[in-house]
Amino acid sequence: MHICVLGQGYVGLPLAVRAAEVGHTVTGYEPDRARCEALAAGSSYVEDIGDGRLRAVLGSDTYYATSDPQDLKGFDVAVITVPTPLTDRAPDLSCVRDAGRVLAEWIEPGATVVLESTTHPGTTRDVLVPLLEEGSGLVAGRDFHVGFSPERIDPGNADWRLENTPKIVAGLTEGCLERVKAFYDTVTDVTVPASGLEEAELAKVFENTYRHVNIALVNELSRMAHTLGVDVWHTLELAATKPFGFTKFLPGPGVGGHCLPIDPVYLSHHVKARHGQTFRLIELAQDINESQPDYVVRRLQDALSRRFRRSVHGARILALGATYKPGTSDARQSPAVEVIERLRQMGADVTVVDPYLGEADGSCREIPFGPTTATGTGTGTATVSDFDAVVLLTPHGEFDLVRLAAEASYVLDTRGVMAAEPHIERL
Repeated sequence: MHICVLGQGYVGLPLAVRAAEVGHTVTGYEPDRARCEALAAGSSYVEDIGDGRLRAVLGSDTYYATSDPQDLKGFDVAVITVPTPLTDRAPDLSCVRDAGRVLAEWIEPGATVVLESTTHPGTTRDVLVPLLEEGSGLVAGRDFHVGFSPERIDPGNADWRLENTPKIVAGLTEGCLERVKAFYDTVTDVTVPASGLEEAELAKVFENTYRHVNIALVNELSRMAHTLGVDVWHTLELAATKPFGFTKFLPGPGVGGHCLPIDPVYLSHHVKARHGQTFRLIELAQDINESQPDYVVRRLQDALSRRFRRSVHGARILALGATYKPGTSDARQSPAVEVIERLRQMGADVTVVDPYLGEADGSCREIPFGPTTATGTGTGTATVSDFDAVVLLTPHGEFDLVRLAAEASYVLDTRGVMAAEPHIERL
C-alpha cells in the first residue's frame, strides 16, 4: 500500500520506517524542510531509528521524505502523528487541524485516515472528521475510512518497540475498524480492537494519567519521608516485595517528555471545559510534579548551607544529565532543565554535562568531563573536586558513578541510583 505518515518525529519516523521495512511504499510528510533534507541524506534525528535503518529504506526506494503536500496524492492509508502540545496551559490541536486540512484535498474513495496524536476523547469524531469531509467533499464511514490508534512510543526503550508493543485500534464504523486493523496488523505483532473512538482516546490519556498520579504520590511520599527522617527508597523496595496489589514507582526531579506533563491536562481540561467538572487527582498531581524541581533546588540549597555554610549564589554546581530520562536525547519538558535554570537564576555557576545533548540543542551545553564518563577519559580540565556540589538529575549509563562517589564533595542524587553515604544524599 501507499502509506503517508504526517509528522516525522519521535512517533512518525519509527512508524514510517517500520511500514517501509515490511514492504509498503511510504511517504513521510514533514513541513520542516531542514528535517526533510536530513532524512533525505540518511541522517536520523530520532535515536530509535539509526542511520543504517533509514538509509536501508531510502536505498530500497520504499521511503521518501517530503514537505510537498502534493506527494500525498493517491495514498491508501494516511497516519497523523503530529504534536499536540499545551499553549497557555490549554490543549493545542492546531497541528492536528492543519494535518486534517492538508490531507482532505488528497482523500480518494476507499482511503483510510488514522489519528495517532494523543488528545482528549471526541477529537477524532468532532474535530478531524468534519475537516476531512469538508475538504474532500466525501462522507467519512461511507466514502472513506477514519480511525484512531494511540501512539505508545517510549523513546530509548530497546525492549518495547513499535512492533512488539500492543497497538490499540479503533474506527468510526465497523468497516473503518477493519481497515485500520488490517494496516496495523502489517507493522505490529498485536492489535487490540476498541469498541469506539472515544474509548481508545480515553485509554491513551488514562495510561499516562495513571503514571502521572502515581509518580506524584511517590514524590509527595519522598518529601514526607525526608521530613520524618525515613529512607523512602528502602521503604519502596520493601513495599515492592508484595506480589499483588502494588506497582513500584520511584521519586525524581519531576516528570518530562512528550506524555506525562501534557496528556493528563488534555483530559482534565476537556472535562472542565465540556462539563464544568474538575478532575481533582490530575490537578493535584500536576501541582506536585510541577513543584518538584523547586523542591530539588531547596534540598540542594539546604545542603550547601548546612554542610558548607554557603548559599547557592556563587556556588559551583555540576549538573549531570539534562534529558528527561536516561539513555535518550529527548529534553522535552525535562524537569532537569528546570532545575538547572532555577539554579542559574539564583546565581549559581552551573556546569551541565549530558552526553546526549550538545550546544545546538539549546537546553544545555555539553562539556567534556572525564571523571563522569564510563572510561574516565575526556578533554575537559574540570574535575569533580572543583565543584561545591553535584546534582545527579538524569543517570545516563555513561556516567561513572563509582568514581563520582569517590571524588565528589557532596552529591544530591535525585534518582536514587547511588548508595547513600555521608556525602551522598538521595532525594
